[in-house]
Amino acid sequence: MRFDIVTIYPEMLEPFFSSGVLWSAQKKGLIEIHIHDLRAFAPDRGIVDDRPYGGGAGMVMRPEPFFRAVDAITREVGRRPYVILLSAQGKLFRQDMARELARKGELVLLCGRYEGVDERVAETADLELSIGDYVLAGGELPAAVVVEAVARMVPGVVGRYWSAATDSFFCGPRLGYPQYTRPRVFRGMRVPEVLLSGNHERIARFREREAWRKTLENRPDLLGLSIEADP
Repeated sequence: MRFDIVTIYPEMLEPFFSSGVLWSAQKKGLIEIHIHDLRAFAPDRGIVDDRPYGGGAGMVMRPEPFFRAVDAITREVGRRPYVILLSAQGKLFRQDMARELARKGELVLLCGRYEGVDERVAETADLELSIGDYVLAGGELPAAVVVEAVARMVPGVVGRYWSAATDSFFCGPRLGYPQYTRPRVFRGMRVPEVLLSGNHERIARFREREAWRKTLENRPDLLGLSIEADP
């Protein structure tokens, strides 16, 4: 699978993709990650932003560099890839979306900055995507989040499929079960005895119950329950 990230700060992302699971997956040829400097596609002197029509604070990113970047990547790939604009105004990124995007083959992720991106970029992108209900300085961190989440769904990237299949949200709106390892007792806190029993049926029931308990405790919204504000 191929990922192309378009940003004005390629140096921010390069170290993230140079270690860990994503680096191993690249070396194995399971995924490709290409980072492009948006300024290289600007029509005049590398300028990628301008004042907004109608007035307002800040600067807005111009459409031409993004369109030129997508055109160049399309020529390189040989077909138009699936284009995603990272934006606080986008649809909320979820695990089921990561699984679906992993089937696309080629993804282009466009990273905005400043006060936002010209709306014509959003209108022609295949998907406008947000990683949460908060605002960041730019789309670089969201792009890294999306690449890692999607890459984990590519066969072979995670060494054992079961490692991904037991993740939170993989099998619907439920968190993963709590995990324990050595030592058995740490600062008075003990590993649940059922996990030491060797009884796989009991362990499976325990983990299922604890997964739902943790979901109810930390994310009742996933179960359709209202969340009361802290006093």
